Amino acid sequence: MKKTLALLVSFVMFAVLGVKGADPVTWSYKLIDENTDHPAVQMTATVAAGYHLYDFTHGGMENPLNISVKADGATLVGKPAANKKFTAETDEDGMPARYYTGSVTFTQKLKATKPEFKLTIKITGQACDDNSCSNINVAKIMSGKASVAGDVKEEETETPETPAEELADTLAAVGAVPAAATDSVSGAVLNESEGALWANVEAEVKALGTEEKEASLWAIFLAGVIGGLIALITPCVWPMIPMTVSFFLKQNKSRAKSVRSASVYGLSIIVIYVLIGLVVTAIFGEQALNALSTNAVFNVFFFLLLVVFAISFMGGFELTLPSKWTNKMDSKVDSTTGMLSIFFMAFTLALVSFSCTGPIIGTLLVEAATSGNYLAPAIGMFGFALALALPFTIFAMFPTMLKSMPKSGGWLNSVKVVLGFLELALALKFLSIADLTSGWRIMDREVFLCLWIVIFFLLGVYLLGKLRFPHDSKVEKTGVGRFMLALVSFAFAVYMIPGLWGAPLKAISAFAPPSNTQDFSLFEGEVKARSHNYEEGVALGLNENKPILLDFSGHGCTNCRELEGAVWTNDEVRNIINDKFILVSLMVDERTKLPEQIIKTNRKGETVILETVGELWGFLESEKFGIMAQPYHIIIDHNGKPLSQAMDYNNGKNVDNYIKFLETGLNNFAKQTAPASIQEK
Repeated sequence: MKKTLALLVSFVMFAVLGVKGADPVTWSYKLIDENTDHPAVQMTATVAAGYHLYDFTHGGMENPLNISVKADGATLVGKPAANKKFTAETDEDGMPARYYTGSVTFTQKLKATKPEFKLTIKITGQACDDNSCSNINVAKIMSGKASVAGDVKEEETETPETPAEELADTLAAVGAVPAAATDSVSGAVLNESEGALWANVEAEVKALGTEEKEASLWAIFLAGVIGGLIALITPCVWPMIPMTVSFFLKQNKSRAKSVRSASVYGLSIIVIYVLIGLVVTAIFGEQALNALSTNAVFNVFFFLLLVVFAISFMGGFELTLPSKWTNKMDSKVDSTTGMLSIFFMAFTLALVSFSCTGPIIGTLLVEAATSGNYLAPAIGMFGFALALALPFTIFAMFPTMLKSMPKSGGWLNSVKVVLGFLELALALKFLSIADLTSGWRIMDREVFLCLWIVIFFLLGVYLLGKLRFPHDSKVEKTGVGRFMLALVSFAFAVYMIPGLWGAPLKAISAFAPPSNTQDFSLFEGEVKARSHNYEEGVALGLNENKPILLDFSGHGCTNCRELEGAVWTNDEVRNIINDKFILVSLMVDERTKLPEQIIKTNRKGETVILETVGELWGFLESEKFGIMAQPYHIIIDHNGKPLSQAMDYNNGKNVDNYIKFLETGLNNFAKQTAPASIQEK
């Protein structure tokens, strides 16, 4: 059994984390019927054996195909049409699956309006085999000639804005460029990536001693451990501990065998939940997981999901899996022996306890997925399972400790209700992210704080026994523990009240919307960006002879909000940034459309089509600095060269580190601008 489990885990790890081979879908392009007034473009997909390329109308979990063709000098006639019919079937979840295998050609017909035309093609979608999925994101630019009957009569129109001017207006409209400065930067906004300001500086940054600490996975692991410990004290799991340990003690004649059985039981729990995390990663894929953190649709979905979890915890209904699953696992336990029987016992625990652990696991997976880290779901599930499995092994080793366990009672249901309140508060974070990235302005900072104040005030009332939910036992008297927790909840609610008038509230800066969304604020200690446009910021730095502090951030970046709330509100940090730097904040998840597509070639030689303001700044960060992380702060000079090591979230949340980072940039900038005679000294 041990070999079987090891092989299973190895297989899944290889499938999900292994080195990727060739692309599962390759594309070729061809223009047909050129030199006529009805040319067309053919896009042929060659799908690797074992893979499915999903159709435009696919209705399953996988991403459907999308082909976008933009034409200059021609108009589109209809939509891209395939040369063969897709395969249609129903997948195991009952969803309609429509896909292509082998080779398929899509033809987009055109109507020429000029003798020469240019096509910009962008194709997205997903191709999957039985083990994993790969996202498709390719682009192609083509030019062709056509025969246009008659002369094309030019209409008299006003002189259009140049792309640079239109982009500058767009950035100004979303707060990306101060309106007064638009004229001064309109000619500089669209510099080519080959220019000095866009040139790659990875080597220079590393030479300055950049230190990047990957602590995010540790945070996910610790969150998983906390989730597992909380799951232990729910009504579905807590009573199972003495029952399961007693079973091992009675079944085995020796204590050593009991400990071994309990250890295998705990290991089986870990394997089961880690596999869940790996499956989540395999289904969504690396790119999709990274995109979840700022996708409005997914964040609204997560908000509704956590609200459902909260209602379930509060007693509105029970989340249960089909009874036939549990019965099937029970039969497997009875029909097998040895280690395999113990594995099925662990599986039964996972199914039986789902009504309590499901919301905790769901919340953990949502947090892990939206962290953007590829390994996060598996790491989070490992922490959860480790905390859940450990007590079974410990009590089997020291069975006398079972006598000291608190007995089951109404307090277990109170734990669930408290978790319901916390789920409700956390749900608002995801609604806030969707609101920020979409610009709805329905969840501004004061609205968010009002809701949190009410939630935690009511939680305190509940803990005092003045508020009861279904399945709650009547609280005859308030224990010391409940009173202390109620006191903390009330104090936290009071703590947030000054935030309604603009107080920074550092303790919740990672969750609450940024202070600039607040309509009324008495707080004057805020650090404000001078610009939200890269080249405009460099121009300001040149005019004022100051270094530029680049802040790659995002509307949905919780770590960005935490760093800003905990570090930038420090008096010394705030004064240094406001007085001695040009702060340029670039939102990589800004969804505002550019007036027209910007076509770039990345360092890999691939054609990249940028359609939103956020994609433009994301391209800058990845191509110039070789990283796609937020927050990411770096100080540059007027030529786009780094003046200090980069500052990420893990190093930057320490005030002393951040001050040292700022001072290093200032000192190196001073050396650059000092006269040569002084530099020699």
